[in-house]
Amino acid sequence: MAHKKPILPEKDCVTCGRPFTWRKKWERNWDEVKYCSKRCATNRPKKTDQQAS
Repeated sequence: MAHKKPILPEKDCVTCGRPFTWRKKWERNWDEVKYCSKRCATNRPKKTDQQAS
């Protein structure tokens, strides 16, 4: 019988839009996590004048 994981919270990445699930390393700051990977965090969208206000 396969190991069943509990249903984990999921978010969409701000950069690529793909869904990603909760990880143990994000346990303390899950609310602040916006990107699915370091690559997406590095290539995050640039702020424009409209987004800054």
